[in-house]
Formats: sequence, structure tokens, C-alpha cells
Amino acid sequence: MKRSALLISILFLYAGCRPAAPPLPEYGAVPDFELTDQAGKQFTGRAMAGKVWVADFMFTSCMGPCPRMSSRLHQVQESTAKLPGVALVSFTIDPHTDTPAVLKEYAKAHGASERWYFLTGAQPTLHNLCRNVFKLGDVDGSLTHSTKFILIDRNRQIRGYYDSYDPESLAQLESDVQAVARERT
Repeated sequence: MKRSALLISILFLYAGCRPAAPPLPEYGAVPDFELTDQAGKQFTGRAMAGKVWVADFMFTSCMGPCPRMSSRLHQVQESTAKLPGVALVSFTIDPHTDTPAVLKEYAKAHGASERWYFLTGAQPTLHNLCRNVFKLGDVDGSLTHSTKFILIDRNRQIRGYYDSYDPESLAQLESDVQAVARERT
């Protein structure tokens, strides 16, 4: 019996086969929402149906982690450029300052492609998305932001959280985006 198990293991190694990795967990669904993109057009959550996307929460006047997060998200944009149906979504937490025109300039400054959306809208909607949908933000109820990236699949299920400051976490995100992009719906 041990000999056959060893033989099977050797065959997997030589054939380049590996047992399939377990699927990523599901942390909850992203409901529909209505916001405005950097072009001033209405953007709904339905627009993301059928796409794999990576989201974050930021604000353009941030002097702390936001520029670095946007730089890291640009890296994800580049590493996923050849994957069809992959998008990036940055939600502002400062809709009073981050108008579509301001977001458009910020997007340009960070090398955003046409598949990277910067969204603004009503403060309560953004607060709900940050806190209640994506489970980010402070427990005191203030609308602050996390430095996490969130992976969402084609069915709008949250599949993972990634530390934007950790290179290993970022590499895992890039790998997981590819894995989720290969999943059948």
C-alpha cells in the first residue's frame, strides 16, 4: 500500500500535476449600489457582474497611505492586464472633496487604465459599503479607511482581504486574482 502511494506521488511530480488548491472562501455578497465614476457617469454595482475586481477605499488628499496604496493597485493593474474581465475599483471616503473631476485627475496621476474606476457619491452609501458590506473601517462609526485590498469574484462575492503594505500579501492577491479569473461561474 505504501509503495502505491509513493508511486502515485512520484507520478504527480513528474507529470507536473498538483492537487487542486482549495477554492478561496466567500465572505459575503456585494449588493447593488449607485455611485458616480471619475467621468461623472452613474456607476452601479451591477456593472461589475461577471467581472473579477479588486477594491480599496482611499481619498485623494490623503498624505498617509493612499498614494502608496494607489501605487500598489497600479501594480495589480499591470500584473492583470492580460486577464479579461478584471477591474479595479477605488471608493473615496471623502466625497465632499473627491468630485468626479478630482478623481479623474487622481486617476490620471496614478496611471489608471479604463478598467480602473474611482467612485464617489453619497456619504451614507460609501459608509455602508465600507463598514457593512466590505467590513472595513473603525468600530466607532467614523468613515475612515483600511489599507486592505478586497478581491471580489464574478458573482460579487468577497473572496479575500490583502494587506497593501505586505509584499507577500500583494503577491498572494495577484495569484488569487488569476485563480478566481479561471473559476467557472
